[in-house]
Amino acid sequence: MSAADGPAGAQDGGRAEERAAERRLHPVTPFRRAWAPIAVLAGWAVHDPNGTQEQLTRLTTTALLLGLAVLVPLAGLYGFLSWWFTRYAVTDTELRIRTGLLFRRTAHIRLERIQAVDVSRPLLARVAGVAKLRIDVVGADAKDELAFLGEQEARALRAELLARAAGFAPETAREVGEAPARELLRVPPRALALSLVLTGATWGSLCGAVVVPTVLWLATHNLWTVLASALPLLGAAGASSAGRFAGEFDWTVSESPDGLRIDHGLLDRTHETVPPGRVQTVRIVEPLLWRRLGWVRVELDVAGSANSVLVPVAPRPVAESVVTRVLHGVTVPQELSRPARRARWCLPVWWRGHRLAVTGTVFATRHGLLRRRLSLVPHAKVQSVRLSQGPWQRLWRLADVHVDTGADKTVTARLRDAQEAARLLHAQAERSRTGRRDARPDRWMASG
Repeated sequence: MSAADGPAGAQDGGRAEERAAERRLHPVTPFRRAWAPIAVLAGWAVHDPNGTQEQLTRLTTTALLLGLAVLVPLAGLYGFLSWWFTRYAVTDTELRIRTGLLFRRTAHIRLERIQAVDVSRPLLARVAGVAKLRIDVVGADAKDELAFLGEQEARALRAELLARAAGFAPETAREVGEAPARELLRVPPRALALSLVLTGATWGSLCGAVVVPTVLWLATHNLWTVLASALPLLGAAGASSAGRFAGEFDWTVSESPDGLRIDHGLLDRTHETVPPGRVQTVRIVEPLLWRRLGWVRVELDVAGSANSVLVPVAPRPVAESVVTRVLHGVTVPQELSRPARRARWCLPVWWRGHRLAVTGTVFATRHGLLRRRLSLVPHAKVQSVRLSQGPWQRLWRLADVHVDTGADKTVTARLRDAQEAARLLHAQAERSRTGRRDARPDRWMASG
């Protein structure tokens, strides 16, 4: 072999190895994608029902059968070809996904920028034994996905991607396997159902379903008008509660070296991960009807992620213990200060619901009287601090302090004394600089 042949041969060998590393999706995938042409026709029919009805009346039985005989094989061929041309590969530095039948698209996902890998199993996918893998990447609005993979293959690929993102060598990443998890919380179905019954939105929907038909009956005395309004309202109220119950059923939070894992779903099972170090804000929500039972709901703001719920319902001490795990040792402040009494002239009655606490680790504000929301922002996650003061607030020597986070969210301490707000502004800026300097690295398996 000549010297010129050496690099070319090595390059060809690298290409062959790259092609060999590429994998296809599960063979059941073509059946899912074959519905795309049929879905286009269904969408056209819904958009123009009159035109669709006219076209159907013109078709004879023979023409309709011939059309189906052509459409079904074409749909199947489309599904097969789209599956055939979709491949993925995990290299030393990236996850590469090739898609497209006519227009080729290749997604290059840098492993170090992966912040979450979720496994989703819709009902039909569970029956077929497959799962969908969704990859959450820093700075990307939409998630890339691989649909569908075998359940075992999806979990193995998820573990491999997280191991690669954590810095494990390619030859050992597959051997690492899925990191062990320790269960922190499991929501009982009975508690979840009762929490939905005690939610104000549920009662508001039911009241609307009772009041609106009653008013229509008094105005029209027409039974069909009452039924036409009552049934959709009752259906919407029931569907909202039932959908939330199905989505949050068997909610389980577990702790592992790669973050907090969340498993939930009655029909569609979802396996999500709260990325370590990327939680910008934690909100503890306390509806009015939950207070006698001591229950709260915990929500999240995660940079670049769609994760929004950490705990759908739990006793407050249990929920706070989970918060300390996701924020690494942060203690939820129990004593919060009210604004000065003169704040009632700026916001009558509701001024009492605004509270503030600043500890060594978090900036915490609370607002709301009927539905309390306590927002916790770690100092290291504060991107900017602002002070605002309207003319009416200047008259009463009050000001608002706004804290902006990396998730494009703002937490506001309202109606504080103007001098206190000025001191808080400068002190918070300094705490944020110190917090970012001392913060733990945002790395997968940082504690493993």
